[in-house]
Amino acid sequence: MANGNNGPLDGRRFFLVGIGGSGMMPLAMILAGRGATVEGSDRGLDQGRVPAKFAALAALGIRLHPQDGSGVISADQLVVASAAVEDSVADIVAATRLGCTRMTRAQLLSDLFNASGLRIGVAGTSGKSTVTGMIGWILHATGRDPTVMNGAVMTNFARPDAPFASALVGGGDAFVSEVDESDGSIAFYRPNIAVLNNVSLDHKGLDELRQLFGDFAGRATTTVINVGDEEAAALAARLPSDTLLTFAVDGPADMTAEALAPEPFAIAFDLVMGGARRRVRLAVPGRHNVANALAAIGAAMAAGVDRDAAVRAIEGFTGLKRRFERVGTIGEGAAGITVIDDFGHNPDKIGATLDTLHAFPGRLLLLFQPHGYGPLKVMRRELVDSLATRLAPEDVLVLPDPVYFGGTVAREVTSADIVADLVTRGCDARHVPDRADAAAMLVAMARAGDRIVVMGARDDTLGLLAREMVESLRAKT
Repeated sequence: MANGNNGPLDGRRFFLVGIGGSGMMPLAMILAGRGATVEGSDRGLDQGRVPAKFAALAALGIRLHPQDGSGVISADQLVVASAAVEDSVADIVAATRLGCTRMTRAQLLSDLFNASGLRIGVAGTSGKSTVTGMIGWILHATGRDPTVMNGAVMTNFARPDAPFASALVGGGDAFVSEVDESDGSIAFYRPNIAVLNNVSLDHKGLDELRQLFGDFAGRATTTVINVGDEEAAALAARLPSDTLLTFAVDGPADMTAEALAPEPFAIAFDLVMGGARRRVRLAVPGRHNVANALAAIGAAMAAGVDRDAAVRAIEGFTGLKRRFERVGTIGEGAAGITVIDDFGHNPDKIGATLDTLHAFPGRLLLLFQPHGYGPLKVMRRELVDSLATRLAPEDVLVLPDPVYFGGTVAREVTSADIVADLVTRGCDARHVPDRADAAAMLVAMARAGDRIVVMGARDDTLGLLAREMVESLRAKT
């Protein structure tokens, strides 16, 4: 792979703690692609989870170690960990003992990003990974050879020898990255082009989010912003108008989408801009993806890509793993049972998925694994409202316990609490603590025309679970 325009990292030694994480793995790919020596450890590797992912890292020349401190052996190693990794983890203990330089994942990524010639940062509570993938694909398809840092596998770039393509290492001047507000690290990034899709509850309260997103947009030369989102529109009103490129679905903006025509796994719309109208058909479904496409087209145009070239490219965008991914269908036509794997985990993401599904007939059987006890506490009311207002009377929702991989955590709000709230709202919601039992329950009750949806974040074994459910359905028929 090319080293990119930031200069090679030959001779630099990095040790990534939690190297298999959705944020760490693409960072490891970029470092290795730019010539660095990369090693790492992961609790998932030690536990035998998703071995194919670690095999893919090893195939890039990345050496993997148990997370027991044995891989951290020299003060020359720069040890990188996410903010969630505790000081008691053996690798961090070893790094402290040896006097290794330490950085958080966000600090290192932002350093790489900020050193790039053209910096495109993608922010927002929902849609970051999809918009990042769309921009990356447009720039790649139009010959800009970008570097792309994503939190999800981009199917356009996935190949048999690179199945976990959550990063792209290019030789051009553009660095496209999603930026994270959940840990406040969005404050590290200095974008030329800032993209802001939406602002809603997930990890933080709205007042803090308004500050973080507003400051991020204010640092950019151009901000591509969704004025169809109430909170984002309020932020836009406080920014200089000559720095903005606004977009909205069915609303007044510089770029507007009209005449939406949904399909089960695609959607078409009219792109209206500057008095011109052009029909666009996306190979991904849902109104939310129309907004994502407007954001990506706007960012590409701000980066100098011709509008028509951007539109032609985005029509070839095939989506991301675990973003409304059709894993399999058992049976034919309307009588088939389809399993969908989706990253939905906060009120807006879940709402967008349910809205997309309910545009077409069929009962929904939902397995939602919450991505932590803390987020459940923060978004309890909004999550319950989003689900209760969208679940049809015949739909069934099953919640296993939240994902937990170790460490200290306060369990103040649980899956059982969410289910109890939903039951009082008249929903068919059930708490089944064990995830395998929850999946088996839905497979057992599935009938012709149902859509089974596996939802949740921070746990890439959910994709494996969805595939296992397809096989269980096949065995049942």
